[in-house]
Amino acid sequence: MRGRNLLIVGLAIFIGLIAVYLANSYFSGREAQQEREAEANRLVQVVVATQDFQFGTQLTSTNIALRNWPANSVPNGAFVSIEEATRGGRVALRPITVGEPVLASKVSGEGGRATLASIIPEELRAVSIPVNQVSGVGGFVRAGDVVDVLLTRQIPGDGASSDDQMTNVVLENVLVLAIDQIADENQTEPSVGSTATLQTDITGAQKLVLAGQVGSLSLVLRNVENQLVGSTEVVTPSDLGGAGYYIPARDSTSSGGGGSAAAPSNVVSLPRAPRGPTMSIIRGTEPTTYEVKRKGGF
Repeated sequence: MRGRNLLIVGLAIFIGLIAVYLANSYFSGREAQQEREAEANRLVQVVVATQDFQFGTQLTSTNIALRNWPANSVPNGAFVSIEEATRGGRVALRPITVGEPVLASKVSGEGGRATLASIIPEELRAVSIPVNQVSGVGGFVRAGDVVDVLLTRQIPGDGASSDDQMTNVVLENVLVLAIDQIADENQTEPSVGSTATLQTDITGAQKLVLAGQVGSLSLVLRNVENQLVGSTEVVTPSDLGGAGYYIPARDSTSSGGGGSAAAPSNVVSLPRAPRGPTMSIIRGTEPTTYEVKRKGGF
């Protein structure tokens, strides 16, 4: 009997120790979770814009302020004091909206100025080309848009005339930095400019400068999400349709007494376009098209 009681007591102690261990583990886990939640919900103060910033806007104590921000989601380059953000006369290099954190990547350094050179990546260049209302897509190309650049020029060759033109793609998916001297990405109203400043590599800049000397350049506005490139097609007048139609030169001769030109004898009339269904018959390699009349002869 005595041994049985000792066994029961020992078992009770063992179960109690397990319960204490489990309770400690549970509460320790809860404390750790609460600490993590507190860290996640901990707020720090970062500098945000209190008004919309355009390219070149200077940061001052009147257009920025400190606001609470979750500590675990503070953006890289955020300022944590007004003094740090305004030190040295920093200016905005890119648009910043109200309530958006002011980041070092969007403003100049201390004593910096708002220039295009300060926002161009080191390996790229900015080059300007002339545009007008037509080649500039009616003024709808603005800073921040992406375009393709087309070149229209005369087809090379001794036998080519001024009417023998060709158009090909010089550059694709090119970022527009500015139209004239406006580099504001938030300005969306159409405005016809005389120059477009594009961002490209040094080879692309060389192509644009040379292309502007040998022909006329045009911009083609494209969707910013479309990243497909590689178009090599060249378009000539024969691609516009109407191949095979030709009117030879007319000889002008004076008629007696009236001084008016006589009707030329070598004018070739253009073929009448069929008004109904047609059928083509190929004899050898030469196709011949016949108009098929409908029932009743109409």
